[in-house]
Amino acid sequence: MEYVISVLLSGISVGGQYALIAIGYTLVYGILRLINFAHGDVFMVAGLMGIYFTATLPIGESLPLVILLTVFLGFTIERAAYKPLRDAPRMSVMISAIGVSYLLQNTATYVTGGQPMTYPTIPFLSDTVNVAGTQTKWVVIITPFLVFILVYALTQLINRTKVGMAMRAVSKDFETSRLMGIKINNVISATFIIGSALAAIGSILFFTNYPAITPTAGAMPGLKAFVAAVFGGIGSIPGAVIGAFLIGICETIIKGLPSAWDVSVFSDAFTFALLIIILVFKPQGLFGEAATDKV
Repeated sequence: MEYVISVLLSGISVGGQYALIAIGYTLVYGILRLINFAHGDVFMVAGLMGIYFTATLPIGESLPLVILLTVFLGFTIERAAYKPLRDAPRMSVMISAIGVSYLLQNTATYVTGGQPMTYPTIPFLSDTVNVAGTQTKWVVIITPFLVFILVYALTQLINRTKVGMAMRAVSKDFETSRLMGIKINNVISATFIIGSALAAIGSILFFTNYPAITPTAGAMPGLKAFVAAVFGGIGSIPGAVIGAFLIGICETIIKGLPSAWDVSVFSDAFTFALLIIILVFKPQGLFGEAATDKV
């Protein structure tokens, strides 16, 4: 029973961390119909900044600074790489996103020398706690609650503020929103700012659990978060969150199976196999809406 509790807690925690990244994917896609392939690398850069800043500043100052600079990075990427291609074919924007992804990875390799770096120990989050006879970190307990608080705050922002109303309008009809006087560029920038802030918070939680960071450390979490967004129905925030939790739990269960079975190597493959099965039977994802083209 203790082992089962440990696996479930770990799965829920990992799922929550994927959820914070997945929200960034689903927000950007909902407005721009763009898969921001650089989002996972923004998550990685936030982790590296956490290492460098905590080496020279107190934790209480360095972590807020990481979030602010990650937000600035996301804003800069949008203005420099995506805004000039606003009216370009969608494939051009996608190629630009891939280029930004490799630029961030190569820059991180240049700065770090490509060597794995260890994330700092964060007081309280890294401390252990006993849950039903199972030793785990506080970050595992806190993550799902923090995710639900942030998702609730985000849904309130989208449903009850002018910025949120503009985001919903742009998501519904980009061109009509522009003609109605909505400042499209400001709405898109706000979307990238929100997504980058959530990615920075997710990096703090994730690398507290998995402290080794390499220049490609954001690739697999970013890809799994993208899968979670598609799994739940890309464009749907609740869908992205539920998809992320399901993937995190399934992945951890597979890794926790007896070593004699030797199936833990398939944990990543299972994630994508599950996505294929869902898309075969429900192409729009679990909570996505079927799209219809008017002729």
